[in-house]
Amino acid sequence: MDISSGGGGRVPIRETLASALRKERRSKPHSKSSSSGSSSSTVPLIMGFLSCLAWLYVAGRLWQDSQNRILLTSLLEKNLNNVPKVLTTDEKLRSLGCNDIGRRIVEAEMDLTLAKSQGYLRGNASASSGKKLLAVIGVYTGFGSHLKRNVFRGSWMPTGDALKKLEERGVIIRFVIGRSANRGDSLDRNIDEENRRTKDFLILESHEEAAEEIPRKAKFFFSAAVEIWDAEFYVKVDDNINLQIDALIEILESRRGSQGLYMGCMKSGSVITEEGKQWYEPEWWKFGDSKTYFRHASGSLFILSNNLARYININSASLATFAHDDTTVGSWMMGVDATHVDDDRLCCGSSRQEKVCSGA
Repeated sequence: MDISSGGGGRVPIRETLASALRKERRSKPHSKSSSSGSSSSTVPLIMGFLSCLAWLYVAGRLWQDSQNRILLTSLLEKNLNNVPKVLTTDEKLRSLGCNDIGRRIVEAEMDLTLAKSQGYLRGNASASSGKKLLAVIGVYTGFGSHLKRNVFRGSWMPTGDALKKLEERGVIIRFVIGRSANRGDSLDRNIDEENRRTKDFLILESHEEAAEEIPRKAKFFFSAAVEIWDAEFYVKVDDNINLQIDALIEILESRRGSQGLYMGCMKSGSVITEEGKQWYEPEWWKFGDSKTYFRHASGSLFILSNNLARYININSASLATFAHDDTTVGSWMMGVDATHVDDDRLCCGSSRQEKVCSGA
């Protein structure tokens, strides 16, 4: 097939298509090379830009960290000057004035102990005369023992003028009793009324009168007696015995001026470990494998010299008690330099004729 040209000639169609294809082939390689060249020149620019950004970021962070370190360093330097000094215990006590207070307390305690040893006691009538009483005899009694007290007053215990004359001889006798668990009830009022008539009671205001409190009663009795009367001896007596006053005075007069004496009818025996039995001791395990009591004076009557009674008064808050008052006081005497005096004249159940007590 022929196509006519503008010059009036005819050009074959086959020849025209062939020439067009050749031109197209020649143009394609050129376009590929140009696009490849432009792409290869763009990548380094992008990478360089990203590197710059990364460098700027790292540099900024380093600068910021350095500024933070500078700020923290300056704050630390300022605060170092304001840090409080670490004080020792002595410096703290000194700053609070505790050292001086502690020293004064120690001095006051020493002065108090010295004053007590010299007889400067509250309510002590004998201290002014400079002569000690011979003995203070405390007869344990209870709220239900009114009839017993009347029997004693009618037998061995003097009353009225006879009681005053005995006190002039240096012997004080008082019924010893505590207060009711219900303070101010009829039991307390009856004792107060009886005391107003007879004036022969030592009422232990801080002690609760009860059977289970008997061991603690010794603390309150000896402490109160020492603070009220300055005597050579302090005697504890149960209300189930009769006492020979003159015979007891004779024994005490022979020992006047002695210190550290713990006198009585000394005994020991097995500790009762079975609950429910008479004389049961809840603290039995403290007496060792042998379960035997140490030597101690019978609770019916025992005597302490002045310094031992003062020892109980000063240390009463820390003295332990057991189930019975005789072993309780005996345990206190085990811890001090006491001389145990076993005198069978003080054994109320003894057959000896010269004994000073007997069962009531």
